[in-house]
Amino acid sequence: MPRAGLTPDRLVAAAADLADEVGFDSVTVSALARRFGVKDASLYSHVRSLKDLRTRVALLAGGEMIDRIAAAVAGRAGKDALAAFADAYREYALRHPGRYAATQIPVDQDLVADTPAFRRTAEITYGMLRAYGLEEPDLTDAVRLLRSTFHGYCALEAGGGFGAPRDVRLSWDKAIDALHLALTHWPRET
Repeated sequence: MPRAGLTPDRLVAAAADLADEVGFDSVTVSALARRFGVKDASLYSHVRSLKDLRTRVALLAGGEMIDRIAAAVAGRAGKDALAAFADAYREYALRHPGRYAATQIPVDQDLVADTPAFRRTAEITYGMLRAYGLEEPDLTDAVRLLRSTFHGYCALEAGGGFGAPRDVRLSWDKAIDALHLALTHWPRET
């Protein structure tokens, strides 16, 4: 019988908080059970496994992240939308490092495809890029460029990888300018 007060949503939220505190890789069923003062077995009536728990954290974090991005880009287009998207992405990644790490794990695509957050992510991202006149297969290539640029920058910044004295925000703004130019002058597939 499930322990009173424990629910899958409550466990996942606590696991996401734990990820931000100690790192996503340190989130375990045992660590989460200790947080609630219960035995590991008590959690298995709410989550199937560690993989299930981590997948749920990834889905939660992805939803939170796209909610922030959607709010930031609402009513914007072109470079303004791109900068708002990028800034919301970076802010989430830096403010919630464990949750952000969860968004980078491989998740079963059949599971993800059925989530509202995934559909919303595709709508927001592709909608922003369509303002640049992009269509498939260029949309997919542009999404990959943005994701790899944003992720790489955030990972390096979070890890202290930018040692030059120049303000990292100024470099971030230049990266957004460069991405805007790349998207504006995209080498379209013929």
